[in-house]
Amino acid sequence: MSQHLIFTAEDDFYHKLSDDPYETETNWWSFNIPERKMGGWIHNQYYPNRKTCTWRVFVWDDRGMSPTDLAYYRKVDEAPMSGDPDLTDISFPGGGYSLKMLEPGMKYQLGYSDPARGFAMDFVHTGVHRPHRFEPGEPPFMQTPHFDQLGHVEGTLRLHGETIAIDGVGVRDRTWGPRGGPYQKSRKKHPADAQRVKHPGGPLWRQIERERGRGRIEYIYGHSEDFQTGFLGFVRMQDADASGWAPMNTGWLLKDGVFQPLDKTRSRMLNFRDPVGGWNSHMLVDLADTTGRTMEAEGISLSRLRDGGMYQLMRWEFDGKVGWGEDQDVWIGAGHFPRMLDALRGAR
Repeated sequence: MSQHLIFTAEDDFYHKLSDDPYETETNWWSFNIPERKMGGWIHNQYYPNRKTCTWRVFVWDDRGMSPTDLAYYRKVDEAPMSGDPDLTDISFPGGGYSLKMLEPGMKYQLGYSDPARGFAMDFVHTGVHRPHRFEPGEPPFMQTPHFDQLGHVEGTLRLHGETIAIDGVGVRDRTWGPRGGPYQKSRKKHPADAQRVKHPGGPLWRQIERERGRGRIEYIYGHSEDFQTGFLGFVRMQDADASGWAPMNTGWLLKDGVFQPLDKTRSRMLNFRDPVGGWNSHMLVDLADTTGRTMEAEGISLSRLRDGGMYQLMRWEFDGKVGWGEDQDVWIGAGHFPRMLDALRGAR
């Protein structure tokens, strides 16, 4: 890891970055319970110059996929944040979750309770490595600071009167930079859809999926429960070839407990979509890092949430091991996913 890209204890606090009303600072935490096909998120966006935050807590399994029929879902928009909030020990307003730093950059306790729904969670995220910024200049974070940190998540979930153990793989992230407003309208413009595709050809649904200037983001990760093997990275669907193989960048390969950056010239993903729902049902991933190590991974979708994109619990196999993680399949343009799905479902 390059020393100048490693985050410090100061990054556990909130920052004063600019006077932009769309300035945003996030914290995100994920966990999964594979034997129940459950995935879970805790997420907050703080707008320091508006003194508000938007937070979400949700858990999904294979019995529902929209916010109205998930195992649990709650979102509070633009809750007022008073005073000078301290991210190292905070309870977010509007009945939000609590977050407490136990060890700078490495260990955190999170808690949340919704008595009216009989729902609660309490867990500790312990980092497997120091938080480390991805090299700037690579999409989707060209300039805005961002890191992902693999962690061991241990605790409990209270759901429908049952206490369920949490003990496994989780990832957290932090991002700084403007969101929403004029930034949502800054995507590239093209005179015609035909000019949006870098490599024409192949199935129509794949061609629609890789249209450029749509704001598509694909993010996948999977790690073994011994934290010795796995990967994480962003997929450049806009640069996929006609057969569907899309290059990966901005991520890591983990082998024998050692992290190395992905080699973006040799790392790629091929997805296969469910012909009815349109989610990624199956994936093949070829990985290589900057030291020459390689790995092949195969992923299968077990459960999912549809909320401005498709977020899925994935079961992975790599290097003779089973791992767990997510596929975050984000479609920003309102009409982009429906057009792809129409082509996927087409009978004529």
